[in-house]
Amino acid sequence: MKNIIITGTGRAGKSTLARKIKDELNYFVINNDKLVAAFGEAYPQLNIYIGNGNESIKNIAPFVGHFLGMFSSPDGRGLFPYTHGALKNNFFVLEGWSFDFEQILPILKMYGIEDMKKHFTLIGLVANEKTVDELVGDMKKHDTKHDWTYGFDDDDLRKLAEENLSYSRYLSDYLIKYGFIIYDTSKEREQIMDKIIEDIKLNI
Repeated sequence: MKNIIITGTGRAGKSTLARKIKDELNYFVINNDKLVAAFGEAYPQLNIYIGNGNESIKNIAPFVGHFLGMFSSPDGRGLFPYTHGALKNNFFVLEGWSFDFEQILPILKMYGIEDMKKHFTLIGLVANEKTVDELVGDMKKHDTKHDWTYGFDDDDLRKLAEENLSYSRYLSDYLIKYGFIIYDTSKEREQIMDKIIEDIKLNI
């Protein structure tokens, strides 16, 4: 088994899948939004904060690259020599809505990681078959105070849903370029989640 990276569009099921992997496969979960929030609180001068969009993704990419490189080897174990195997079998899933792989890949190469799909299980979640109305309904149903879209009015949610659907179609092509396996969770979401778990067990 390998460490896992999950990325994709909003409301495609990234956090749900990460929790499922945690519960069924004993991985621990790292949420990229929480990393961004921590950087925004501790280092505001880095201009990394929730709601800053592509700028935050770009600025946090070096940290993400070094984290992935330092804690991942071909079989998912830590590379630190002083751990003496303490990280063996301590697998993680990193999940977030977007990563700047143009910046991350050169950093991974510093750690001997030339091809991400050989070192990580790469999962991309999209919802290309959903309508704008369905996406708005999802946000209104599932948003909690921990979601950055919490409290948006209907007009803002609709605008966001339109952008999200357009981004989802672009994202599919972008992620395939980096070796991600794409799963569309628009329909039969629970069945798709179960299939992903089985694929992970088979070391996709």
